[in-house]
Amino acid sequence: MMAEERSDLEAQIVKDIHFKEIDLVNRDPKNINEDIVKVDFEDVIAEPVGTYSFDGVWKASYTTFTVSKYWCYRLLSTLLGVPLALLWGFLFACISFGHIWAVVPCVKSYLIGVQCASHVYSLCVRTFCNPLFAALGQACGSIKVLLRKEV
Repeated sequence: MMAEERSDLEAQIVKDIHFKEIDLVNRDPKNINEDIVKVDFEDVIAEPVGTYSFDGVWKASYTTFTVSKYWCYRLLSTLLGVPLALLWGFLFACISFGHIWAVVPCVKSYLIGVQCASHVYSLCVRTFCNPLFAALGQACGSIKVLLRKEV
């Protein structure tokens, strides 16, 4: 009984990973497009004082801009949204695949090689350089530098 419940729980976890619920109200929960694509009529078109168009033209321009932006986005996302989502999904899958199966193993093998080389280098330094510099330090340790005062 316990193994069966565990199996059901694992199946539920796997299902949740692939089929998480989508928030249809907040479609940018991480605010990745906060300042980039929020473009309103006032951000693009502005009339300075003294050069105003007719009020009707201004209202019609505002409505035309807003409605055309809305429906153009809807049309483009309808036509290209799914194919581009497929393309981006494929691209990020390839990037993930390359990272998992090529980059990480190469970095790990490099680090293993560097670690081996660093042990050999450390051994050489401790064997040859440390005694040499210790002897030089003892030999030169009794040297005193006297400064003459200028008269």
